[in-house]
Parts: sequence; structure tokens; C-alpha cells
Amino acid sequence: MKELNIKNLNIMELRKSNRSQARIRMALQGPSGSGKTYSALLLAYGLCKDWNKIAVIDTENKSADLYSHLGNYNVLALEAPFTPERYSEAIDACERAGMDVIIIDSISHEWENLIDFHASIPGNSFANWAKVTPRHNALVQRILSSGKHIITTVRSKQEYVIAEKNGKNIPEKVGMKGVQRDGIEYEFTIVFELDINHNVNCTKDRTQIFNNKATFKIDQNTGVAIALWCKEGEGYSQEEIYKMIRSCKTLEELNHLHKHQPSVRSYSAELNHRAAVIKGQLPEYKILQEQLNGQHALQPQ
Repeated sequence: MKELNIKNLNIMELRKSNRSQARIRMALQGPSGSGKTYSALLLAYGLCKDWNKIAVIDTENKSADLYSHLGNYNVLALEAPFTPERYSEAIDACERAGMDVIIIDSISHEWENLIDFHASIPGNSFANWAKVTPRHNALVQRILSSGKHIITTVRSKQEYVIAEKNGKNIPEKVGMKGVQRDGIEYEFTIVFELDINHNVNCTKDRTQIFNNKATFKIDQNTGVAIALWCKEGEGYSQEEIYKMIRSCKTLEELNHLHKHQPSVRSYSAELNHRAAVIKGQLPEYKILQEQLNGQHALQPQ
């Protein structure tokens, strides 16, 4: 009997769960003009607080350069053909460059490319999907396996159905459908739907940060809140806790923060102060991290 050489085996190891291992996979879906690229950049900056660590994989005819006034982020212009393999190569390039957040703007071109490829293959249409699906799945797995935060934008278009009214068949709007493979939303941690007025509805949220949040507009604080959620396993600094509390715009959001972020519960003075600000009972204040006998001072902005 041969002796088993355990050095050549892939040993499975258990470890304690730790949210600091989490990397966000986010999708921003909306029609043209809804602000997907701009919102993605604000989210990315909130996540890492360093424009130099943000890269945009741009398939939208250099549209990412339109927002260069925001900061010195990086752009990788991806040109046709928009194959899933070229997307994966672009992600590789961004990772080698040391980026912390990668924006794919947009991932819809990949699916349109595969649809065209499928249509060009002779033979049985159903059987030919076996030549398409593995390529698409490989890109999805590349995104999921990345050690970086990844934000993707997805184009959407108005869907219609034919409805009968007054004896006539007329088209009727039934909502927006993303230009990507059905079910792609299951792969993401967070899915935001943007409308033409840049308002956001959260349709999926595994972080629970936005579950009870009404329609809102994305800003840098949105990314900050997500970054803090990812760091929960590492513990928070005072400054980070103050930012979490001050980012709450409603009492509902403040209560949600208190419920889901145990780290803030010992900051009762700051929580009460923020509640008073939200109610209009006090003006906005900036909390300075001055240690005065274990206390910090509140100073007006």
C-alpha cells in the first residue's frame, strides 16, 4: 500500500466568520441618464476614500471621463468586442494595478455580445446555449472571486405588454428590465434601481443597511456606510462611529443603525443628539475627538 502524501492534498480549513473578509458586489441598474456612472463613482469613493484606488472599466465611449472633476480616478477604456474574456482581462489589469474598487461600466455590453454570438451559431438554438453559458458564468465567477470591491452598472429599458382596453390592444408599460442575463441580480450583495431623476430604490440588500430606507439619492456617505459594514469585524474608531451616526437622515435610519450596529450603542449622547437634529430641535453639530476626562466636546460647524 502506498503511503498517503498529505503535502499534495488541498487541506480544507475552518476559520471563524469575519465580516472584514467581505468585499461588496453591487449592481446599479437604470435607464440612460439615470446617473449610474456618477453614482458608482460616489459609492466607490465612499468605500475607499482614495480616488487613486478607483478604476473604471469603461465600455460607454469614454463617458467615465465626464466626471474627472470629482477626483483623480483611473479609467481603462474597453473597446469592442465586449467578450466576457476581455472583461476578465480588464479586471485582472485593475487588480495588478492595486485598485481597491473596480467599477464595470457597463456589464450590459457583455450580454449583448453573447446574444449576438449565439445568434450567429448555426444549428439548434437551444443546444447552442451550451457554447454561451459557460463563458458568461466564467465572468460572473471572476467578479465573485475578486479580492476587490466591484460595482457594476446595468442598462435598463422599458418593458411593455399588450393589454386590451376598450376593445383595442394597446402597449402598456410594466416596468424596467435590465440588459443582462435573467437572474444576474442573485450574484450581487446589493442591487440599486435608479430612475431618470436619480432616485434610488434598493431591491436587494444582504447588508440590511438599506432595507428600511425610503427612496434616496446616492452620495459618498452611501459608500461610507457600506465600508463600515464590511469593517464591523475589525472594530470601529470613534471617528467612524460618529460618521455612521451623522449619516442618518431620519429617525427610522437611526433606529436601524442602533439595531444592526452594536458598536454604536455605547454612544448614547451622540445618538440622542442626532435624534434631536433630525427632529429640528438642535442645529447640526460637529463632534470633535477631544478627550476631556474621557469625554469629547461638541462644537458647532
